[in-house]
Amino acid sequence: MTVKSYHKKKAPSKNNDKVSSKHLGLLFLLYFSQGLPFGFQATALPVYLRSQGVSLTAIGFTGLLALPWMFKPLFAPFSDRYYNKRFGKRKSWIVPMQTCLLLSSLVASITLKNSHISILFASVFAMNFFSAIQDIAVDGLAVDLLSEKELGPGNAAQVIGYKAGMIISGGLLVFLTSMTGWQGMFAIMSFLIFCPLVAILLFREPMPGLSDSPDQRDLKKIMQKIMAMFKGPSGRWLIFFIATYKTGELMIDVMFKPFLVDSGFTASQIGLWVGTYGMVASLSGSFIGGAISKRYSLMSMLALSLVLRTVPLGFEWALTLYHPTDVHVIGVTVFEHFFGGMLTTVMFAFMMSQVDKSIGATHYTILAAIEVIGKSPGAWASGPLSDAFGYSPIFLSGICLSLLPIFLIFRYRQTKTLEPA
Repeated sequence: MTVKSYHKKKAPSKNNDKVSSKHLGLLFLLYFSQGLPFGFQATALPVYLRSQGVSLTAIGFTGLLALPWMFKPLFAPFSDRYYNKRFGKRKSWIVPMQTCLLLSSLVASITLKNSHISILFASVFAMNFFSAIQDIAVDGLAVDLLSEKELGPGNAAQVIGYKAGMIISGGLLVFLTSMTGWQGMFAIMSFLIFCPLVAILLFREPMPGLSDSPDQRDLKKIMQKIMAMFKGPSGRWLIFFIATYKTGELMIDVMFKPFLVDSGFTASQIGLWVGTYGMVASLSGSFIGGAISKRYSLMSMLALSLVLRTVPLGFEWALTLYHPTDVHVIGVTVFEHFFGGMLTTVMFAFMMSQVDKSIGATHYTILAAIEVIGKSPGAWASGPLSDAFGYSPIFLSGICLSLLPIFLIFRYRQTKTLEPA
């Protein structure tokens, strides 16, 4: 999802020194719409399912609904190869995906009226699928539109837009369910998805350039480059690290919302505390992490963020040992989301620093897919394990798994130093 770190050189322009608010506004809206489904799945869906009496095992496996994000690399080359030139290279993909995303949200609203959970699952899966495919095209649009001086603000638009979507769907709208109901929540989401659709339809996309390298369109050559980079010892440590840095955290995070439901807190409270206060804290952590990273090395910041991230996870485990109060839940939630946001920002910057810029888009997409695939088993296993052993042992296991990446990043650094330049 992050705007890629490479960029094609453009002809000088009078407007190159000025950030285009029109472009940034469009990107914000598109990334905002992509954050809506994930915010619902991450925060609202577990709360809704638990309130309907669904088992923790089933809730844990709702992480499978995000499977389309793992297979983005398979679709990336098609986005570059097939499009209607007159309509727009990126619009050819964004408009259909945004339309389908809107329809999926409307279907979810209808199914909630009759409590058809299986159709709700299918709708959320479809929303993830359309968002994932659209994400490839929106990243491409950002790379096409933004000059080098606009990449920083462009990344900010991506982060703020995506997390704003998560805050709305996972926080504010869940808080409002006491007034609108769950069906009304999806009706509002549908309207919010409709607005970016209008914006992209009105946008006049520049004609695609003719300077694309054949290697950038040859999937076989791209994969040869990727595999060569992962063959060395440091490459293997890098994959292992990226795949595990969020596993333990996600194991705790998925079960934290059902734990709060079982502790007697309402959906509105959880939506406000976790989905709103938590996401605002996450945004703050992301901004601060990005600012500090400019002054210190990425490797040092990454190690520090990994250590700090484990502290609030320990506090979340402590909540399982006694009946938590409102103040305890809010404090721990804000603390955990702040350091989680900091770690995510530093991690994305680190991943971008490892990318071969000649194949930047595809390379970064593959690293991002490894990250999603690696952390998902923690979410899937959290439900059955919590049903079997309870919340406390699973939260403690998540903390232990979160300590492993601290060792892995130092191991990667060590092997990388020993390899010939």
